[in-house]
Amino acid sequence: MDKFATLKKFFGYDSFREGQELLIDSILSGRDVLGIMPTGAGKSVCYQVPALMLPGITLVISPLISLMKDQVQTLNQAGVHAAYINSSLTENQISKALQLAERGQYKIVYVAPERLETYGFQHFAHSVDISMVAVDEAHCISQWGQDFRPSYLKIVQFVKGFPERPVLSAFTATATEAVRNDIMSTLELERPQVLVTGYDRKNLYFGVEKVKQKDAYLLQYVKAHSGESGIVYCATRKNVEKVYGLLWENEMPVTKYHAGLSPDERRRNQDDFIYDRKSIVVATNAFGMGIDKSNVRYVLHYNMPQSMENYYQEAGRAGRDGEEAECILLYSPQDVMINRYLIQNKEQNTEDFTVEELEEIRRRDEEKLKLMTFYSTTRKCLRSYILRYFGEWGTQDCGNCSSCVQKSEPERVPLEPAFAPGPQEDLVATYSHKKAGGKRPTDSLNERQKECFEALRALRLQIARAEAVPPYVVFSDKTLMDMCIKMPDTKEKMLLVSGVGELKYERYGEKFLEALEGQSRI
Repeated sequence: MDKFATLKKFFGYDSFREGQELLIDSILSGRDVLGIMPTGAGKSVCYQVPALMLPGITLVISPLISLMKDQVQTLNQAGVHAAYINSSLTENQISKALQLAERGQYKIVYVAPERLETYGFQHFAHSVDISMVAVDEAHCISQWGQDFRPSYLKIVQFVKGFPERPVLSAFTATATEAVRNDIMSTLELERPQVLVTGYDRKNLYFGVEKVKQKDAYLLQYVKAHSGESGIVYCATRKNVEKVYGLLWENEMPVTKYHAGLSPDERRRNQDDFIYDRKSIVVATNAFGMGIDKSNVRYVLHYNMPQSMENYYQEAGRAGRDGEEAECILLYSPQDVMINRYLIQNKEQNTEDFTVEELEEIRRRDEEKLKLMTFYSTTRKCLRSYILRYFGEWGTQDCGNCSSCVQKSEPERVPLEPAFAPGPQEDLVATYSHKKAGGKRPTDSLNERQKECFEALRALRLQIARAEAVPPYVVFSDKTLMDMCIKMPDTKEKMLLVSGVGELKYERYGEKFLEALEGQSRI
């Protein structure tokens, strides 16, 4: 089966996105690769497609349990046999998974970097044919990246231990030139095919709002986007609890996530968001890496993040389906003081760094915070600022950020105050770019198609709950909208819908054809 047939059968797409084919061809030819591709650009396809075509097993090294679980669940739904090995499993479960992998049951095995040094996993890895080692979230290997993980340094020695070196592929969404060079050097990539597809996510609106009443703005915004999935990021656990309380008291479908919660509570709350039981999650930056939820329509930052890398990675969790989404930062000068305090009191990794290196890391963190503050206060195009930060040049006026829209539309649109303001405070929060409840992906559908979309969403939710999987794992919103536009009435026509492959059709196709037939009779 060639790469196009593999893509269609397992993932339901007829063509590759920008950059995917180049990286896939390079891997299949035996060449190492480094792919820098923004969130939602399809990084995982770049190693999953060749993994299904290569003769042996592909190991995917991943930093978070939630990321592995999400990816494996999605692959299994698509008909790909995959497994994950991490601390969430018992030793018996791990042994069973490795035995099945040795027998050829799994083509793709996700593993935490800490697992690489264990005797049991090394014994497994040397008793099977490993065709590729894929490093996901590869910025974690760089000490200058925003999420450095010392455990990632174990990857190089692990790969060197094989009698025959497998192909090594590395992927991340955000990496400056210094981080890219560090990844290539530390992983010792050989003649790598490097691809930077560009950081511009044209479907995302970027906004900075300097409002005194953050709570009023937040509450009004969330009410205006009722029924849509959204993430609200806060800098501290205390603020997470405060914002969660505000939304909960106003009867919003909200949950929360931070490191102060028990593992069971974090897992339960994350699942509530992913499975669409709660449409809003309030979280620290501990939440979100590797979450594949495709229909997040907005990401609000209640506090300014510490760096542009952090901000763009977190904001990039909006609009993964390619449809319009909003990324809005609520800025106040106090955010700078909070972040400076967090940087100065960050737990030091004295085992892996010298005193001089730790001081240099702190200095760089301070510099990143300064550049993040410039972003939050500039009147120039926000998109251009982001692109320049990552080494690209964009247009001076993108027309889809708060700075550009304010230039073209000087009058701001007021919103109703969420509650009575205190004395000497601004009376209302405002959108600078559009009225409350701005354009939504379904706006492209007519009324009949919207009714059809809601019917298919209800069917998808019913199936997802019966199978205990997130709804987007069944079909994405984008796929459901394409069904409503094309209204297929046969298997052949259903396979022309974006995101419907042969294996997905076998699992769900008949049910959705029946639902579409019912809608056509209305």
